[in-house]
Amino acid sequence: MAFLKFNKSELVNLEYSLKREIIAANESGAYCNTSIVTCNTRRYHGLLAVPVDELGGGKYMLLSALDESIVLGGKQFNLGIHCYGDTYEPRGHKYIIDFDADPVPVVTYKVGGIYFTKTIMMVPDNDQVLIKYELLEAPSKVSLQLKPFLAFRSIHSLTSQNSEAYTAYDEVDGGVAFCLYGGFPALNLQTSAKAAFKYQPYWYNGVTYSDEYRRGFDCREDLFVPGTFSLELKPGESVVFSASVNEVNPRGLKRKFTDVLKKSDPIETYHDLLVHNAQMFKCHKGDRAQINAGFSWLETGLLRETIVSLPGLTIFANGDCDEFEKILDTLIADEQERLFRRTTQCEAPLRLTETLQQYIRFSGKEKHVWKKYGETLKGIIESYAPGRRKEIAMHPNGLLWAQMDGVALSWMNAYVYGRPVTERAGYQIETNAFWYNALCFAIDMENKYGPRKSEFVDRWTPVRDLVKQNFQPTFWREEWGYLVDYVGNEPVGQAVRPNILFPIYLEYCPVDDEIVSEVVMTINDELVTKRGLRSLSPRNEAYRGVYEGSQIDRDLAYHQGCAFPALLAPYIDLCFRMMGEAFYGRAKYLVEGFFEDISKHGVGSFSELYDGDPPHEPHGAIASAMSTAALLRIEYIMNQYKKEAR
Repeated sequence: MAFLKFNKSELVNLEYSLKREIIAANESGAYCNTSIVTCNTRRYHGLLAVPVDELGGGKYMLLSALDESIVLGGKQFNLGIHCYGDTYEPRGHKYIIDFDADPVPVVTYKVGGIYFTKTIMMVPDNDQVLIKYELLEAPSKVSLQLKPFLAFRSIHSLTSQNSEAYTAYDEVDGGVAFCLYGGFPALNLQTSAKAAFKYQPYWYNGVTYSDEYRRGFDCREDLFVPGTFSLELKPGESVVFSASVNEVNPRGLKRKFTDVLKKSDPIETYHDLLVHNAQMFKCHKGDRAQINAGFSWLETGLLRETIVSLPGLTIFANGDCDEFEKILDTLIADEQERLFRRTTQCEAPLRLTETLQQYIRFSGKEKHVWKKYGETLKGIIESYAPGRRKEIAMHPNGLLWAQMDGVALSWMNAYVYGRPVTERAGYQIETNAFWYNALCFAIDMENKYGPRKSEFVDRWTPVRDLVKQNFQPTFWREEWGYLVDYVGNEPVGQAVRPNILFPIYLEYCPVDDEIVSEVVMTINDELVTKRGLRSLSPRNEAYRGVYEGSQIDRDLAYHQGCAFPALLAPYIDLCFRMMGEAFYGRAKYLVEGFFEDISKHGVGSFSELYDGDPPHEPHGAIASAMSTAALLRIEYIMNQYKKEAR
């Protein structure tokens, strides 16, 4: 695919190439993530990171890097690249002439008259990375040497040389296996062709991750290199290197590589790219299915991220209703505490209603949804009754008041020096919008499909009416022409934030129709960009339009100006409902920019957030489930209106 290729001038320019990353993941959540020149710039970078249940279920980096050297005529050419302080050594990127990602990353090297390719592939059904080396052209046979760099640590931490590491190895068929520390799985390093392994244990100290350094984090670690694999290749020959938590049959590695490649769907359109990304976030293990919020550092199975991204990654990606329900069933089973007792993201449980509303509109399974999930939704609503949750209280006016001193009780949860940047204690507009939507939906469904005499309906109908009665007077400011973000103990501020979108977007709207138009105009004027909705209007003195600098600088900008693609989906949905097919051209304009950026940040992926200021550079997680899901949902909505226009 032409838009996922890089040429030599781009690749040898480290200032350019180190900012572009490749990411691949399998169905267990294991991943491979590095820069396009395979130089690691983050602690999260490496060739094989895997979830380890025995260590708490987090992800752990086993194989950090694999250096390749070619020896011809007694001369050795090292193709690897590492950063040590301000120095890059070796500088193997200078031999790279081409990079292609269709559909897996392929790096092409030229060393004199030698043409050599490296193809990196994650195996979908095993915690295994395969790297195929192919000697395309050479004046004669060459010696290929492979030097593995082992980490055996959490992806969030760094390691250092120590005496506790068990550096001995076990021989396995076609290779060797290492397990540096107890509790870790063994890392089996095997080759498809016979290779000699020379054991030369050595710690490479001071490996530096430039992106961590730039952000002010710990950035240096020591990696253990146990020795070198050596084998000979003739022109036209290839070898497959495998790093896996399971010992495999080395004689089947080439066939395995070919089979996986054949099953990889071709990426020929932007839709193909979105579906490819959607698949990467879905983790299946036995009868459990979860969503990874993003790569490389976001977690799997998070409540809000799963609820928001679930429709986009399943039904809008491939129409799979069974997968939608399987992931949702796993989430409900895992998140009993947050759904029914306490959570620091007060609106997250209530958002489940909107997710199910999307599912009903797609599938038409209204009765089925209520019969299966009605008790869950009613239980969530009951959990917001007075005295049930410490972090949030239902007041006599029916509205929800969220407050815990020093805690950000919403999705805007960045902290600086231990204090929330946007605490928003009080009546949060989005929380109360989701509250009203949940009450209305549950009462309507219970009236349709519940018992003839429902205690739930009798109890909560007066509360719904109170919320409707008090919502608009609480949040609407006629003199300003928009809804306020929250109402707390202090005087109401004039901060325009995207949370004002939700009351007018949700299926059950608690404000008058004429207010909807005025709020949309405010959002259009102050928040909409070609990369999502800003988290704060540029007219506000706290606005920060660029997400750069130290950790503090970035945390101050995170919800004070950054644009979030995930917010674009409800906005576009609302605008289509208001304007119909006439909005199609505008919607196309608002999403096409994301595809202009797929050669930046995460190559072929969609980032978590973007600068609020033009040119809206990508930041945050290089591959975001919520961003990808939003674009898939928007694509689905646009296709529906396109059909109607015909």
